[in-house]
Amino acid sequence: MSGNQYGREEIMGKIDLLINSLINLKDETGEFVYTMPNGMKVDQISFDFWEWISGIGLYGMMKYYRLTGNKTVLSHITKWFSSHLPVPVEKNINTMVQMLTLTYLYEETGDESYLPFLKEWAEWLYNDLPRTEFGGFCHMTYGGSDMNKNQLWDDTMMMSGLTLAKIGLLLKNDKYLEEVKYQFMVHIQYLKDKVSGLWFHGWTFDGRHNFADALWGRGNSWITIVIPEYLELMNLPEHDSLRRFLEITLQDQVQTLKGLQDPSGLWHTLLDDPGSYLESSCTAGFAYGMLKGVHAGVLGDDYRDCALRAIHAVIGCIDETGALLKTSIGTGMGSDLDFYRNIRQAPVPFGQAMAILCLVEYLQDLIED
Repeated sequence: MSGNQYGREEIMGKIDLLINSLINLKDETGEFVYTMPNGMKVDQISFDFWEWISGIGLYGMMKYYRLTGNKTVLSHITKWFSSHLPVPVEKNINTMVQMLTLTYLYEETGDESYLPFLKEWAEWLYNDLPRTEFGGFCHMTYGGSDMNKNQLWDDTMMMSGLTLAKIGLLLKNDKYLEEVKYQFMVHIQYLKDKVSGLWFHGWTFDGRHNFADALWGRGNSWITIVIPEYLELMNLPEHDSLRRFLEITLQDQVQTLKGLQDPSGLWHTLLDDPGSYLESSCTAGFAYGMLKGVHAGVLGDDYRDCALRAIHAVIGCIDETGALLKTSIGTGMGSDLDFYRNIRQAPVPFGQAMAILCLVEYLQDLIED
């Protein structure tokens, strides 16, 4: 399947439907509340909870606003921060991603009250976040500094690395920008599978292994998203060594992904296991990253058809309420592959958010047409 088979208004209608579902998601029963080892309750469903699950949603909404100028969407974003910024929240890798959207909100509104938060969170990430051996960003989540000690995860660069780069540009802080470059190199060294070009979910320096050696779909999709995002943000010179390194890292990954795409257009939750279920959020992430890579000239035009097949599959997973079906819920680190095969599926904010991201990138083609 190739070509633009949907009109601009139709895609905008799908995005509006996804956003309406996203901002109204709540876990009324507590069914999807995850209890951390320290007893803290983490809400995996509600858009109102400060966590990456809503943070990616805010970022998708901001991208949509920046492309279309939809003031209603901007109002939703502003309202979220107005109600949440005054309330103290635990800083960690996953709560950091909200600051990515806040930088763009600051640039849009000029609201000086946002600056102290951006400065405080960036300084915490740079100076106070626990580090792994060799100075990697420890994937610390809710539960304190002992959570995931000495571990690198494949979503860290999306949740915190890209955020620090954006704040570094905003504040003209070279130490932040150099730190992000270093973190990319460390994460690639320990998480990329040199055989397939895909990424393992995690690495621990305690025992020095990749846990279950899981080539997990959504974990990989954060890489497909963050590399072209970062390259666009930084606008590095063509001859820049890190730019060239990140480009070949992305090309190596998507070359394998292309061959693993199911005829339906979706990918399996374990990418190399056709017996694992087909999953929509990773598919949305791959579609976004591939299409963005094509738009940036990092990927060849042959990846456009691959991305469009995925986008059509994602659209087919959006129900009449705006929920993205076939999305796996938020996931910790698995010790065996059955852990990933058995992750339950449910409509969750980041599913809608990742669908918004890929449809916004697709919308650019339709607007240009």
